[in-house]
Amino acid sequence: MTPLFIAYLGIGLMLGLTGIGSAFGVTITGNAAIGALKKVDKFGNFIVLTALPGTQGLYGFAGYFIFQNMFPVLTDAITPLQACAVFGGGLSLGLVGLFSAIRQGQVCAAGMQGMAQGHDVFSKTLILAVFPELYAIVALAAVFLMASAL
Repeated sequence: MTPLFIAYLGIGLMLGLTGIGSAFGVTITGNAAIGALKKVDKFGNFIVLTALPGTQGLYGFAGYFIFQNMFPVLTDAITPLQACAVFGGGLSLGLVGLFSAIRQGQVCAAGMQGMAQGHDVFSKTLILAVFPELYAIVALAAVFLMASAL
């Protein structure tokens, strides 16, 4: 396999896995929102919580932008070491984004369930939902550092 192929395989995993995670996360929260709306009308709050897991897919795209534009290594001149760094960065951001989005969706869904039961937990849910997001941000920062080292 050529180094460029290996690098683009990492890019594909980064975009694909973060996108899949976001799709699962927003579906988890969307389902919870539909159920909670049957009990309380807090659609504005539910929209915010439903959108949160969608950001991990954006981090995957940002990672691609880093490798393609900020530190352009995706060319025919890419070395095997650079290709491995792109693959590793892409795989790590992809996996972290996948699980982070799913777990963030579950946190937000639990908060919606609490709101449907009459508890005022929107701001607390928002705060707790930031924690899984943090790991996706750290993975994106690691991709930036890897790319800058190339």
